[in-house]
Amino acid sequence: MTTSPEDQPALQLDCLGMKCPRPIIELARRMSEVPVGAVVELLADDPAAGPDVAAWCRMRSQQLVADQRPRFLIRRTA
Repeated sequence: MTTSPEDQPALQLDCLGMKCPRPIIELARRMSEVPVGAVVELLADDPAAGPDVAAWCRMRSQQLVADQRPRFLIRRTA
């Protein structure tokens, strides 16, 4: 996955050192703080974060723009 200038994060969530599912809980809790179309940057280094973020995006119809662990970019689509 590549990122472009429009993928600049509107919000950064630093969840480094947190165990899953805490990063997902923080992502779900704060996603509504950005407008539709904006990108959230999630920093999460728990080994389960990769599959958990991907699954959360699929289940919530959000776009996983980049998975550059420990950095994830998620676009709010709804």
